[in-house]
Amino acid sequence: MYILTSVEELQKLNSFIVVGCGGGGEKFANFEGVKTVGFVDDNPEKHGMKFCNSYISSDLNKTIEETDAKSVAIMLPIGAEGSALKYAVQAINQGKNVVTSFRSLPLADNKSLLKFAEEKGVVIKEISPRSDVIHGIFGVSSNKCTEILPKLKYRPKSTVVYIGGTSQECGKRTTTRILGKTAMEEGLSVAVISTDEMGLEQPVDLNFRAGSLSSMDVAASIMGAIKYMEETKDPDIIFIESQASLTELDNPHPRGLSASILIGSMPDACVVCHRPNHPYRNPRGIKEEIRAIEAVEPTKVVGLSLNLRNVKDKNELINYEKKYKLTTVDIMAGGASKLLKTIIDYTGEFKK
Repeated sequence: MYILTSVEELQKLNSFIVVGCGGGGEKFANFEGVKTVGFVDDNPEKHGMKFCNSYISSDLNKTIEETDAKSVAIMLPIGAEGSALKYAVQAINQGKNVVTSFRSLPLADNKSLLKFAEEKGVVIKEISPRSDVIHGIFGVSSNKCTEILPKLKYRPKSTVVYIGGTSQECGKRTTTRILGKTAMEEGLSVAVISTDEMGLEQPVDLNFRAGSLSSMDVAASIMGAIKYMEETKDPDIIFIESQASLTELDNPHPRGLSASILIGSMPDACVVCHRPNHPYRNPRGIKEEIRAIEAVEPTKVVGLSLNLRNVKDKNELINYEKKYKLTTVDIMAGGASKLLKTIIDYTGEFKK
C-alpha cells in the first residue's frame, strides 16, 4: 500500500529533501524523528533564505547531488499539481523515495507514477486524508480531496457589506437583494453576490451554493467572486449574502460555512437579520450573533433587518432599535433607504 499511517514509516525513509517551503513543508520537517537535509521551492523570493535550519534551493537535482538524502517529500498546496508531478519524476529518476500529499499529488490518480517507482526500486508513499477513518464511523466518505480551489490573497477595493443573520430563513437573501436594488436606485454602482442557488431574483450578479464547496474553499470562492466583480463591474459597493448563522442552536453544521463566508468577505460593515418568534428555528439571538461576527472578523455590525412575518405588533422595530442601539428596519416596508444611509455614514467615502 502507498498510504502512510504513522511517523515511524517516515523515519525509515530518512533523510529527506523537502519540496515546498510553506506550512506543509514546515510541518513535515517538524515530525518527530524525521531528518531533513535540504529544501527546494519554486518561489524565487525564497531562494537563499534559511528555512528550518537549511537554505532554500531552486534546483532539486542539484540538492540531491549535494546531500545524502534518501527521500524527497513533496509538500505543495492545491493548484501545484503540475510542479508536484515534475518533482516526483525527478526524484524517482534519481533513485530517491518519494513522500507526497494527497492535496498536491494524490497517488490514486497517478498509477503510472506508482509503476515508475516500482521499476526504479524506490518507495512512493502518500500522506492521505485518511478518509477510511471517517468511512469507518459513518459508512460513507469522500473518495478524493474536496479542496480544489487555489488559495487567494485578495483585498477588496470596493466597500463590502456582509448580510448575516441569527438563523436560517430569517431574511438574509431578501435584505441583500433589496439593499442592492435601493443602492442602484440611488445612483450607486452595485454588485450583489448570493451564496445560495436559490438567489435567482434580481438584482443579483452572481449566485452559487457555497454549501456545495469544501469549507477550505468557501473563503477563496468569496474572494474570487469579489475580485471578479471588481474586474468586470467596478462597483462602489458589494453586498454579500451569508448563509445560516454563526450561533444558531440545534443547527451547528452550517455555522462554519457562515464563518468562511464572513472571512472571505472581509467586510467594511455588516447587517444582522433576525426573525422574531421563528416558527421552526432556534436562534440564540442578536446579541450573540453580533458578538460572534465581530470576533471572527475585524468589522462592525451597523444595523438590523427584522423579518416581522411572525410578529403582530409592527412597532417592535422601535423596541429593538432602543435595545440594541442600532438602526433597525423592516426591509419589506421601505426600510432599505434608512439602512443604506447608516451603512454609508459608517463606511464614509467609498474606497475607490
